Amino acid sequence: MTTRPDTGDTMPDVAMATPDGSSVKPSDFRGQPLVVFFYPKDDTPGCTTENIDFTALKAEFDKAGVALLGVSKDPPAKHAKFIAKHDLAAPLASDPADGGLADALGLWVEKSMYGRTYMGMERTTYLVDADGTIARVWRKVKVKGHAAEVLEAARDL
Repeated sequence: MTTRPDTGDTMPDVAMATPDGSSVKPSDFRGQPLVVFFYPKDDTPGCTTENIDFTALKAEFDKAGVALLGVSKDPPAKHAKFIAKHDLAAPLASDPADGGLADALGLWVEKSMYGRTYMGMERTTYLVDADGTIARVWRKVKVKGHAAEVLEAARDL
């Protein structure tokens, strides 16, 4: 495995499907800072809280000129239901099963729970500057207070 892209590296540019049937990639946001938050799965407690927290602060991110994008491996139709169920405002994208952005960033990793190992998304957030350079990385994110911490860092960008 190669080293993971980190602060100072260019954000990999991989297209992902959106719930409306279009696609999005990090370079679509060039010219403004971007927060890309990767989370394991729609409609699980931590992931729901994280998405609700980013939604609650979306107006503040907008005021700071910072775009938001949540990413998981869930299919676009599941994202659409998740957005509707929780009235989420931060846009979501579906990372491809293989060769996706999470793979390029080294976030699709082996995990274990109750003695069982499986592949899953490592909860990680990237703050990308207007030129597409990774300005900050939060790895193995703890959800509580995370969205507010990211907002403060984004305001300083």
